[in-house]
Amino acid sequence: MHSNGFFLSDVAGFLGGYYTVLAVMNGVAALLMWRRQSRTVWAAVWAAYAGAMMILASLALSGSASMVPVLPLAIRNLVNDLSGPVLYTLGTTAFLVLLFVFRKFFVQPMVAWSIFNISLLLLGLSMADENFAAIVMKPDNVPIVGLVFLLAFFTWVATKQAVVNDERIRQGLPVMEKVNDEKVLVWPDLVYTELICMVGVAALLLVWAIFLPAPLEEPASSVKTPNPSKAPWYFLGLQEMLVYFDPWYAGVVLPSLVVFGLMAMPYLDFNKKGNGYYSIEERKFSYLVWQFGFFELWITLIILGTFLRGPNWNFFGPFEFWTPYKVEVLNNVDLPQMFWVQWLNQPLPRAPQGAGLLTQIGFILLREAPGLLVMGAYLVLLPPLMAITIFRGFFAKMGFIRYMIMSNLMLLMLTLPLKMVLRWTLNLKYIISIPEFSLNF
Repeated sequence: MHSNGFFLSDVAGFLGGYYTVLAVMNGVAALLMWRRQSRTVWAAVWAAYAGAMMILASLALSGSASMVPVLPLAIRNLVNDLSGPVLYTLGTTAFLVLLFVFRKFFVQPMVAWSIFNISLLLLGLSMADENFAAIVMKPDNVPIVGLVFLLAFFTWVATKQAVVNDERIRQGLPVMEKVNDEKVLVWPDLVYTELICMVGVAALLLVWAIFLPAPLEEPASSVKTPNPSKAPWYFLGLQEMLVYFDPWYAGVVLPSLVVFGLMAMPYLDFNKKGNGYYSIEERKFSYLVWQFGFFELWITLIILGTFLRGPNWNFFGPFEFWTPYKVEVLNNVDLPQMFWVQWLNQPLPRAPQGAGLLTQIGFILLREAPGLLVMGAYLVLLPPLMAITIFRGFFAKMGFIRYMIMSNLMLLMLTLPLKMVLRWTLNLKYIISIPEFSLNF
């Protein structure tokens, strides 16, 4: 199901205003660059881009559905064909790695401005597709689209500051936070600034409420369950984790470990550098771990759950119609079944009929021995092995207790991507499966 004439006629006015805003935004940017004599070339580039946006706006407002700019159907179908949880996760990971490795290039203002405009242009061309617009322009999801761009902006600001500071440290100069350390009085400077921000945000929310009504639905009913039934956006990362873990782990243990890890972080940190100013080179390990945990294991899961998970929690391409009749067959197996049945070609160990509790527990432990050994080696043997190899310096500076807490928190964090890879490659559902006690991992 793709864009039709009726839909394009309805959305034409919105897209016309959207491209007009892009044109004005880039026209103002071109004027500001032209006033700076060193950026006349870039001023011409963005003036031409603003002109192109005005052309797109006039096409959208022409009154003809066939004139509304839209991504070619072949590109939309290709994106849908290439979409999937595996490619999505691998693609976002590769993208974040690319941004980190070439951060000095991407923090340049003109590079960032170019990427920002390209992403807005692609968003506008995509919104002319009925299936894409039905998800992105849903009142619930509009704030999340804005949050994605705001998160990208503030991440760019922080990274740019860190790159500048790292270069100044390399040159033996003080960091920018030490150069611009003028103290500002709370009254009146800070209070006035907060007051102005409060008035601005209130005006924005008022305009938002007028043009985008609240997405109120009918009263909840036990005979009509929404499909898909989604948690609030800030819990969609947890809901995505339920695809790979039991609720007790994805909904209780992992969030608790996140809170505990954030509380323990100041006590685990032994690096005195990088405190009070932005820096990547002086805190590279902490920076990478935090960025991976925040972006790859949280933000990308929220985006996936919001825009790409449809009815029955199936994965849909960005331009794919959300049909409730899509069926995906998954022949998932547990590690005990894989070990005993598929590899050893014998049935799972089971306690005799009428056996006592201790006997049943013994057979359960025998049945789950492969998974218990794997998890034991992962959580017990791997930390000491890392302490004498790649984390030797960390162990020497942190001591035994702090190092063991840090290493186990990091290993537990990595259980999510590892379990995702095992599900995709081996169709592995559980490493340890004890349904007798509702304990699965």
